[in-house]
Amino acid sequence: MSYTVGQVAGFAGVTVRTLHHYDEIGLLVPGERSHAGHRRYSDADLDRLQQILFYRELGFPLDEVAVLLDDPAADPRAHLRRQHDLLTARIEQLRKMAAAVEHAMEARKMGINLTPEEKFEVFGDKDPEQYADEAEARWGGTEHYAESQRRVARYSKEDWQRIQDRSADWGRRYAALMAAGEPPTGEAAMALAEEHRRHICTWYYECPHELHRSLGEMYVADERFKAFYESLRPGLAEHLNEAIAANAARHTS
Repeated sequence: MSYTVGQVAGFAGVTVRTLHHYDEIGLLVPGERSHAGHRRYSDADLDRLQQILFYRELGFPLDEVAVLLDDPAADPRAHLRRQHDLLTARIEQLRKMAAAVEHAMEARKMGINLTPEEKFEVFGDKDPEQYADEAEARWGGTEHYAESQRRVARYSKEDWQRIQDRSADWGRRYAALMAAGEPPTGEAAMALAEEHRRHICTWYYECPHELHRSLGEMYVADERFKAFYESLRPGLAEHLNEAIAANAARHTS
């Protein structure tokens, strides 16, 4: 089959003028002409155009693209492998750039005047507002949510660092408790469950024991929360849920 310049422009998402230019500089000369002299592109021409557009997307100037494609020793599969490697590297670069921008956006949203580097330093690979939209949808009408929003809006970089450090320390101690074989209904586990609740009260909102019990159930039911606690130690989400329930029971009975 052969295709008109208009059809090819539509396939490739380029302008007819671009195709005319490629023809004029010898980069993509159509393999056929109609009786009226109009350009007709073959499947081989489309393959070459695909290669051109790949390299252009990667930032190669047209003269370098021509050299690469017209190399008689080049294997078409080698072109694809090279482009795959280059695109993979670019995707990773763009992913990192997107992450940096997201961190900057979150810093502004939270009222913290941080550079992206500082934000990353404080929070590591965890985004403190990763589920902000969902949280607002689920709890936006509650006083607990409003109180949490009021508090975090005032926190400085040092405050967030303190929260991060204390959370990490708590996680290490809870993992060590489990490694020592302490049961979730034991005194040591319930004490750390109570510390977990008080941390929420101190930094986010007042968290009565019954609300804390509901949070513990969510840590197991919601795969995202569960994955976070399981990253501290396998089985920690279930263990903590039981410890929270036991702690709530002894305070509300």
